[in-house]
Amino acid sequence: MTTVNVRFPAPKDGHLTPQMKQTWDANGVLLLEGFKSEAECDALTERARHMASEADLTNAGIFASAQAAAERDEYFRASGDTVRCFLEEEAIDDNGSLLVDPVEAINKIGHAMHDLDPVFDAFSHSAKLAALAKDLGLKDARVLQSMFIFKPPRIGGEVLWHQDGTYLYTEPQSVIGFWFALDDASKENGCLWAIPGGHGETLRTRFVREGDGFVTWALDGTEFDIANSIALPARKGDMVVLHGRLPHASEYNRSDRSRHAYTLHVVDGACDYPENNWLQRHDDMPLRGFER
Repeated sequence: MTTVNVRFPAPKDGHLTPQMKQTWDANGVLLLEGFKSEAECDALTERARHMASEADLTNAGIFASAQAAAERDEYFRASGDTVRCFLEEEAIDDNGSLLVDPVEAINKIGHAMHDLDPVFDAFSHSAKLAALAKDLGLKDARVLQSMFIFKPPRIGGEVLWHQDGTYLYTEPQSVIGFWFALDDASKENGCLWAIPGGHGETLRTRFVREGDGFVTWALDGTEFDIANSIALPARKGDMVVLHGRLPHASEYNRSDRSRHAYTLHVVDGACDYPENNWLQRHDDMPLRGFER
């Protein structure tokens, strides 16, 4: 297993130091400690849990993977410009009845809270994030989607090894993930894992709309080199920055602690965003930058 240091104290103004930039270029991942305050994290978690408690879960699909969810129901396919809840696979029985409290049954909320909810809007838009995006090379940063990940105790599902560019593809590549730890994330409750330097390899697959359905295009059959992966345990308030081709994953949460997290995926408005990407928005909700 590889040893690589990608951890830095978060810059107060969002601008990367030369060492941070060098680490980003070499590894495609950064962990910026203390990027958000505990109060900001708590406010977002409180809001998400309130939204989950009031949600109508009648049509909520199970989220085991983007492919499975999108291929199965329109509820997921049309979530790009709204707010919808998705259930954990182990939260329901064979008859579709919940096995746990509704809030603890939810895998995630997605995908436009950053535009539609004032609490998420405040968390997701700031001059600090705008400065970071610019230093990462995004000329015209646009926030494409948001996800609140619950990773509930004992049933929090795994996220298989993947590259974000598979789902949020631009030409040229521009998608970057901003992943915020809202609880302490450890190996025990399902922290992120990544393969430093893996962003320098090719995109393995693309998940696209085709007619009324979806298909996965195989681009490169090479397996990810997970022997060189590293764990990214994070404290509440830390942010992990992920290049769009960087392979990353997280394991099940079998612990008795939650592992709440919030993810923003950002693209460059100067790049082409193909119409066959799975996530699409209506014209009346254009993508915004980080300014409020």
